[in-house]
Amino acid sequence: MSRLARPTDGRMIGGVCAALARRFGTSATTMRVIFLVSCLLPGPQFLLYIALWILFPSEDKARTAW
Repeated sequence: MSRLARPTDGRMIGGVCAALARRFGTSATTMRVIFLVSCLLPGPQFLLYIALWILFPSEDKARTAW
């Protein structure tokens, strides 16, 4: 499994779904569909997305940190 970092390419909004897809070995489209379906359920999905957007470093910044 790779380190969690938002990719610089292939992101739609913040790159959170693309980062999670890379981490778990699925496609970004699959992860986006899962997120959209989860939005139909009650819960803090959008707040979680924003929190992960803030917490996951951008891929270019993560490379310079190592």
